[in-house]
Amino acid sequence: MAGDTGLFSGRPSELVGRSVAGYRIEQELGRGGMAVVYRARDLRLDRTVALKLLAPELARNDTFRQRFSHESRVAAAIDHPHIVPVFEAGETDGLLYIAMRYVAGRDLRRLLDRQGPLRPGTALRIAGQVASALDAAHEHGLVHRDVKPGNILVARGTDSDHPEHVYLTDFGLTKKSLSLTGFTAVGQFVGTLDYVAPEQISGRPVDSRCDVYGLACVVYECLAGHPPFRRDDDLALLWAHQNDEPPPLTGSRPGLPAAVDEVFARALAKNPDDRPDSCLAFVAALRTALTGAPAAGHPPTQVDLRAVPLGQGEPEPPPRWAGPVFGRRT
Repeated sequence: MAGDTGLFSGRPSELVGRSVAGYRIEQELGRGGMAVVYRARDLRLDRTVALKLLAPELARNDTFRQRFSHESRVAAAIDHPHIVPVFEAGETDGLLYIAMRYVAGRDLRRLLDRQGPLRPGTALRIAGQVASALDAAHEHGLVHRDVKPGNILVARGTDSDHPEHVYLTDFGLTKKSLSLTGFTAVGQFVGTLDYVAPEQISGRPVDSRCDVYGLACVVYECLAGHPPFRRDDDLALLWAHQNDEPPPLTGSRPGLPAAVDEVFARALAKNPDDRPDSCLAFVAALRTALTGAPAAGHPPTQVDLRAVPLGQGEPEPPPRWAGPVFGRRT
């Protein structure tokens, strides 16, 4: 399978039925320019997983392989209910792969395409769960950089108070990884343009606040039915992210309180210093604007450190033999 560029040739059934690194591929779930995700069967533990296979040329780049290994380990170390767990990552026959929990449901992209704008309560529930996942990643020093509806999985929740359970995915392949490999030319951006922060476009250093911007773009689309900036071509869209003020959300959703416009204006600020300090802080401000009531004194789903001091009650890390597996399979 080494050097099998047919993986990205548009023939989705090519690998169905074949085994890769101990996983039997059953169905293609989605694909992008550098990766394909399959539903697969773990032949050792007899369970269903989501298996992401990266383009063969990436495995031949030492810089990318090293960063892939590092960032996969960091992603796997984050134990959070709204982050898709990573079971295994490694290399086999010239392919880099990541095995993750399979989430039965649909991504937010398909949900929006099918239903259009969401009710404010639904948008807030989804936003709060994604924000919680992003802030947890930021605490581990990991910036997602590609927050978009396609990376947000929506599964069935537990009861009427929690009708959705949301997972954030696609931490293991960051845009910084790709830019370090030479696969992106000077001045070329790799990412999803509808949700990209201005500092990413200009090549400035990025931190957690670029994810605040990306999340705000996603939540704006959840409420308006479209991203904040719509232009006829990519260059115009990039220019808009860097220079144009976001149109007021109430222009597309006039029934919402006018206070939401100020919340989005801050979260979509061109200067990262002008944005909220965290994703949960953005969601808390949006909740207050939509409902007129603050979220009980702290952002939704955030641990109250007055009641649970940091470091207390946290489980011990698993023994080395019980952690996710990373390595090379031959």
